[in-house]
Amino acid sequence: MTRLGVALRLALLALAFALLVGPHWLGLRLGRGSGFAPPLFHRAFLRLFSVRVTQSGTPPAPGEPALVLANHVSWLDIIALGSLRPLSFVAKSEIAGWPVVGTLAALQRTVFIDRARRGATATVNRAVGSRLAAGELIVLFAEGTTGDGTRLLPFRSSLVGAARAAIQAEEGRLERIRLQPLAITYPRRNGLAVVRAERPDIAWYGDMELAPHLAAFTANGPIDVHVVWGQPIAFETGTDRKAATARAEASVRAALQQAVTGRQPQGVPLPADEGGRQPGLAAAGMAAT
Repeated sequence: MTRLGVALRLALLALAFALLVGPHWLGLRLGRGSGFAPPLFHRAFLRLFSVRVTQSGTPPAPGEPALVLANHVSWLDIIALGSLRPLSFVAKSEIAGWPVVGTLAALQRTVFIDRARRGATATVNRAVGSRLAAGELIVLFAEGTTGDGTRLLPFRSSLVGAARAAIQAEEGRLERIRLQPLAITYPRRNGLAVVRAERPDIAWYGDMELAPHLAAFTANGPIDVHVVWGQPIAFETGTDRKAATARAEASVRAALQQAVTGRQPQGVPLPADEGGRQPGLAAAGMAAT
């Protein structure tokens, strides 16, 4: 993609933003949630920059409160997930001050957390819990940072407490929250399997500089993103937060293993919950109610 091609695409993206931001802002002012403007904007980006998103598994139904625990590979994760349906993210507070990106994050009703402030986790858990109780879909990148897409970092469980906060906020009217494992993978570029040497052109992690990374993104051809919705975990008042997080991590790890190796994982144990139930039974119990 030439510099002129990139400039033209950015101009078209700016036009899409100009057309969508007014109705979206008005909808937020009227309390109608995030609406469909963000997904339309994200889809415009994906089409303009030749990124195709596919998905498998069963996502939460519209209006079903769910806390999504996902791996994190790139800034492109946000656009790929945001294109699927109305949802919001949890992000570090520094992003709020970034040019352009901070504005877009605010318009998507991102919940910001100041990790340096004592008590920030409890505050964010209450805020996310209130949003979950209202039937929203909230995405938490549970690793707390980005990786190269070939390995999974341990999931952090502290913000999963938002699921319990949502149940408590409803005072008995909400019995459980759907804890939703989600794996984001980048299996192909230019129709060919992505090899390890190509990962830095897609993944943005560590101390990588953004400008060279974006140049490689625009120069090296179409990208395929595949999103895997794992088996949901029923989070109830008595659910062990750390055990539930470990189960979500195991589910995402298995999906990533299959994406990287091309083979169905064999013998990947999913930790049982605090009652000794396996994940499938927990999900079945949630679906039956």
